[in-house]
Amino acid sequence: MITHMELNDGHLQTLTEFLRKTLDPDPAVRRPAEKFLESVEGNQNYSLLLLTLLEKSQDTVIRVCAAVTFKNYIKRNWRIVEDEPNKVSDPDRTAIKANIVNLMLSSPEQIQKQLSDAISIIGREDFPQKWPDLLTEMVTRFRSGDFHIINGVLRTAHSLFKRYRHEFKSNELWSEIKLVLDTFALPLTELFKVVMTFANYIFLDLPEFFEDNMETWMTNFHGLLTLDNKHLQTNDEEEAGLLELLKSQICDNAALYAQKYDEEFQPYLPRFVTAIWNLLVSTGQEVKYDLLVSNAIQFLASVCERPHYKHLFEDQNTLTSICEKVIVPNMEFRSADEEAFEDNSEEYIRRDLEGSDIDTRRRAACDLVRGLCKFFEGPVTAIFSGYVNSMLGEYAKNPGENWKHKDAAIYLVTSLASKAQTQKHGITQANELVNLNEFFVNHILSDLKSPNVNEFPVLKADAIKYVMIFRSQLPKEQLLQAVPLLISHLQAQSTVEHTYAAHALERLFTMRGPNNTTLWPPFTEQLLNNLFKALALPGSAENEYIMKVNPTLLFSLLQESIVPYIPTLIGQLTHKLLLVRDSCSLCLSVRITCKANPTTVSSFEEALFPVFTEILQNDVQEFLPYVFQVMSLLLEIHSNSIPSSYMALFPHLLQPVLWERTGNIPPLVRLLQAYLEKGGASIAGSAADKIPGLLGVFQKLIASKANDHQGFYLLNSIIEHMPTESILQYRKQIFILLFQRLQSSKTTKFIKSFLVFINLYCVKYGAIALQEIFDSIQPKMFGMVLEKIIIPEVQKVSGPVEKKICAVGITKVLTECPALMDTEYTKLWTPLLQALIGLFELPEDDSIPDDEHFIDIEDTPGYQTAFSQLAFAGKKEHDPIGDSVGNPKILLAQSLYKLSTACPGRVPSMLSTSLNADALQFLQGYLQAATVQLV
Repeated sequence: MITHMELNDGHLQTLTEFLRKTLDPDPAVRRPAEKFLESVEGNQNYSLLLLTLLEKSQDTVIRVCAAVTFKNYIKRNWRIVEDEPNKVSDPDRTAIKANIVNLMLSSPEQIQKQLSDAISIIGREDFPQKWPDLLTEMVTRFRSGDFHIINGVLRTAHSLFKRYRHEFKSNELWSEIKLVLDTFALPLTELFKVVMTFANYIFLDLPEFFEDNMETWMTNFHGLLTLDNKHLQTNDEEEAGLLELLKSQICDNAALYAQKYDEEFQPYLPRFVTAIWNLLVSTGQEVKYDLLVSNAIQFLASVCERPHYKHLFEDQNTLTSICEKVIVPNMEFRSADEEAFEDNSEEYIRRDLEGSDIDTRRRAACDLVRGLCKFFEGPVTAIFSGYVNSMLGEYAKNPGENWKHKDAAIYLVTSLASKAQTQKHGITQANELVNLNEFFVNHILSDLKSPNVNEFPVLKADAIKYVMIFRSQLPKEQLLQAVPLLISHLQAQSTVEHTYAAHALERLFTMRGPNNTTLWPPFTEQLLNNLFKALALPGSAENEYIMKVNPTLLFSLLQESIVPYIPTLIGQLTHKLLLVRDSCSLCLSVRITCKANPTTVSSFEEALFPVFTEILQNDVQEFLPYVFQVMSLLLEIHSNSIPSSYMALFPHLLQPVLWERTGNIPPLVRLLQAYLEKGGASIAGSAADKIPGLLGVFQKLIASKANDHQGFYLLNSIIEHMPTESILQYRKQIFILLFQRLQSSKTTKFIKSFLVFINLYCVKYGAIALQEIFDSIQPKMFGMVLEKIIIPEVQKVSGPVEKKICAVGITKVLTECPALMDTEYTKLWTPLLQALIGLFELPEDDSIPDDEHFIDIEDTPGYQTAFSQLAFAGKKEHDPIGDSVGNPKILLAQSLYKLSTACPGRVPSMLSTSLNADALQFLQGYLQAATVQLV
């Protein structure tokens, strides 16, 4: 029952005091304050008191706190749930909607953002039927001329409209979108035109009134184009100013129109081409113009490769002019590039090798060459061949002075020759008019052989990169010439030389095909020696390219043929000082050797356990995560049993001190999962009951926003591998703990993990068991979980195995739970089915509330992804359902057919009266694919 709170100074003062206490770091102060606010939030005028505080309080901290509290209050309470009391009084709802837009637009940005989110939450429930004037009120503010207000409107509109991406097509949806377009599109366009009036002055002399206010107007115009207002005017000669950023963004937008709206943009495109061409030829080589030139060239690149605009470039003079005035000048290695290379060679190497130089002039020029070659390969190749020969000739005359000409020539050849590529194989399709082999012999091999890297370090890098890029195009005999040279570069002192060599070798290692299978055996010993020398170089442990090409890849390449070398290497690999540095090699040697001969696992354990024991006994903290990972790998190789040496260690793994260290948590969870997988019954049946210890670890992890997903990994393994009777007495308490966490701190990550768990529980124990345990905790809780968690949130689940678990679990609930057919829960049957079809057919809902500041699951595409730091200790993605369910859509169809035969006529009737038309069409497809028909 809603009681009344007067809007008076006394209540405002009380609310202020308790809001301030909620910010106190002391739980003894904070938690009672939070409880008090929860106890009064059902009172009428509570929300209006919060709005009054965030508008009128003199304390900025209290205003922001009130805004956040109000937003969270709206999130929890605004939705009206059938058969439940209205948590927000009707007068409060009316007052909030009457005032919130104006209040949001007149508030500072921190508060504006919170109120904008609140409006979008209200809008999801009430717009347009219960809030028909929302858009009208918003668009009238476009005419204010105040960009703080306008940005608030734009932010709110984006938040309100983005849900359309995740909804089924329907007449209701089209009607709503039409209303939005009819109301919002024209004012938005008019706003853009107003701003464009000022933007036109970019290309003219600035009148005095505009010059005085240029920063404000241009910042806002740039924000309108990019939704990013962080850039300000700068006079720094090396940094782009606001005008450069604006011109750059206009080029970017023009490229987007050319790509996405061919027909509509076609009449305007020639003028854009002319304007951008003139911009390019009149813009200097200064660093501050780099982004502008890059985007301008990218515009030309996007246009020239589209058939509609081919005619704009086919004239020979046009092609020659583009090559001469745009491409060649922007391929050249400038003095600024040379300074960057010398001052921070590591950053230069990283950008070059990882392709993060996407916004550079040179990369854009390369893209333009490839674009022109799509339709004009012959003429362009002929034009550039002349430039390449000329630049190489200049280099030959005076290498010391003209080395940059050769660098540009190599880039030009690479751009001309590259038609298609993959990360695994390099260039897979090359321009047949470019003789790559001849260029390698005449111009690349000499630089690979050159002993003096310090003379031309850039050319050395170019030569190594040429081999890497064209590794699939060069014949085997040339690769056999290049490989020993690359291996010799590994031990070079020069960072440039050994880093590029390491990266090239790593790419050659991972290449698949006939060239690769016989490249390496002749060089095995040289490779091993130089790889270990490379690991001894100063800073090698921090050099990711050296680490990628460590012995791990050699083991991966040679597989079982490396086995004879294992005894020699094992001493080095197990040495404590190399444990952290080369645990990946150790893991891969274990994998390869034990795959060839599973009995050798005991040999590894004999060699490794003394080292592990010393590390564990001495609590060498930095090594523990690696020990746990290697132990997991060794244990997983065993057949379905746990050796006594591991069982003796098990109680120590549950010690609280180990779980206090964040770095231990992922590998320890992985190790406990290995124990459960190999011997869940043994752990349950041991004399000392170990289950409470496992559940204690779970309880600790589940309380942490950072580590709750690890708690679910452990819990899922317990459910999957422990005997049913051993955990029967603990099940209810597990669910109570999860619901307590849901109530106190619900995050998107937790919800996703919770959904996977309850559906896995359903798969393991059945839908009736799931319903009964929910309702045993609180009457009608099963319906609340379906309505408030599963149905609205299942679209957020990601990962194929996770989606499969949820699909099978929900199918069981729909078709094997009598309570869902014959009680008050029946009203949820069709929404639940529609949510499942949405999981199959709609894009993943990847939206995350802005106020969620938690550590999300990293590198976890699978159900039980292991700690990923040691890649070769990784565990294959595990599917607890396995092959028993091939296609979940077919399972749904077959299960619905079985349900319909048990209650004829009931299922088709529910579908025809309640299911969305698109969802029904998808379902018909499942039924046809399963060759069943509902009765």
